[in-house]
Amino acid sequence: WRVRAVNVLPDYRLSITCNDGTNGIVDMSALVNNPDAGMYAELKDKELFHQVSIELGALTWLNGADLDPLWVHEEIGKNKTWSVPV
Repeated sequence: WRVRAVNVLPDYRLSITCNDGTNGIVDMSALVNNPDAGMYAELKDKELFHQVSIELGALTWLNGADLDPLWVHEEIGKNKTWSVPV
């Protein structure tokens, strides 16, 4: 599965659409606000967070952080909203 489109929403959330039409909200607020989240904590910088892009179907950021598109698709497919765990 691949992410086809992404839009940044307030409060560290992303609206995503996958290549099969599955869509929903990825809530990254708990992850980016955890100081022990490594490179994901760097995404608390809103300018960096807003620079999300899609690379080979995965959500990626300039600091090297990314989210596995299969995991994103699976979680969004269940509930339409996914709070990324810390």
